[in-house]
Amino acid sequence: MLKLVSLCEDYKKHLTDMMDEWCASGEKVVPYSIRRLDYRNFKEYLNGFEGDLIGQDITVPSSTFFCLDTDRDIFVGAVNIRHYLNESLLLNGGHIGDGIRLSERRKGYATKMVALAIKECKMLGINKILMVCDRENIGSAKSIVKNNGVLENEIEINGIVEQRYWITV
Repeated sequence: MLKLVSLCEDYKKHLTDMMDEWCASGEKVVPYSIRRLDYRNFKEYLNGFEGDLIGQDITVPSSTFFCLDTDRDIFVGAVNIRHYLNESLLLNGGHIGDGIRLSERRKGYATKMVALAIKECKMLGINKILMVCDRENIGSAKSIVKNNGVLENEIEINGIVEQRYWITV
């Protein structure tokens, strides 16, 4: 079973295992909120989730959750929920940023994790959710569409085609 959890001392090993794997791969860790600070400095990292998400022209209230597989007691991924969109996030970023660690991909976790994030959005009063992904990221697009995402358009940012999907709650 999957559930979204807030990071706390109890999950330090879960975080380290996931981030060690992800960072060793050389692949960009997403969402941005979980790569913003050095996870090896746990206390500073943990405190970094308090308040607004700041960076990449983003300064909005946000919530970061880790996706816990309770059966195996591991983190399979993470989501960052932006409580509202500024101009930058409306163009490219959206309400939900999500990522699944490499060893857990292609197992349906992203679809389930996005569904859990949508429930969190609903509790925050967000009834129309924007999600954005690279056109080349077919797995991410599938997880959005499986959660009733409707493609609005594609835009090019720094040579990368981004797809913008809306989900109505």
